[in-house]
Amino acid sequence: MALGNLTSTAVSLYDEWIKSADPRVEGYPLMASPFPQTFIIAAYIYFVTNLGPKLMENRKPFELRELMVAYNFGVVALSLYMTYEFLMSGWATGYSYGCDLVDYSSSPMALRMLRVCWLYYFSKFIELLDTVFFVLRKKNGQVTFLHVFHHSIMPWTWWFGVKFAAGGLGTFHGMINAIVHVIMYTYYALSSLGPSFHKYLWWKKHMTSIQLIQFIMVTSHIGHIYLMDNCQYQYPIFMFIIGLYGLVFLILFLHFWYHAYTKGKRPPKSLKNGVSKNKAE
Repeated sequence: MALGNLTSTAVSLYDEWIKSADPRVEGYPLMASPFPQTFIIAAYIYFVTNLGPKLMENRKPFELRELMVAYNFGVVALSLYMTYEFLMSGWATGYSYGCDLVDYSSSPMALRMLRVCWLYYFSKFIELLDTVFFVLRKKNGQVTFLHVFHHSIMPWTWWFGVKFAAGGLGTFHGMINAIVHVIMYTYYALSSLGPSFHKYLWWKKHMTSIQLIQFIMVTSHIGHIYLMDNCQYQYPIFMFIIGLYGLVFLILFLHFWYHAYTKGKRPPKSLKNGVSKNKAE
């Protein structure tokens, strides 16, 4: 009886919580509840860490050059589009880069921001293919904890952002990440074209610097909000989560920078030549 009451209470709380979400996201794929995406992410983790390597154990690695060229250039195009939409729906058209609140209205600008937030969220499922390609090519050394954690946590946390706060200051790191993806996936695309294009990749040594700048910008932006008086951002918990995420990855990349460049140690295999094989961007 007690268990039944507890279950009933939990269901009621969940229903109330869902009802408090942004009604504008109704009808968007994967947004009805967090369970479908949780299942997808769990299946992804199981495949790339267990099932996939077992299936490939006695097989030759797949040759996926043409597919990877198309995939990488596709992500570049998508990232360019999302960057433009983030800018046009707020960050270049009125946002202050300070205490920018979520606009829950049905104005064209607010709905435009909602759409690009959902598209950015959905793009994180597309990027799960990064790891699938590693497994199919038997590059299991690149399937690190950091790589899998990053690719898993981003879509899962962004579901809550889109569901409850699609707009305002919480979208800054999405825009910056989209810009960084334009640069990084351009590098990956050119690299996948073959050795004849490697002469155009002289700038690969700057990739870690770009990632560091990204996390510095994200952490600084979200951190300075705490110094402002009376910022009435609707979901302060998201500020904490974004700040924590930016700080954790800033520390990880600073650690790499120190050992790779300051101490002169050879970078780990997952981060050779200053390029993040983990794509933890």
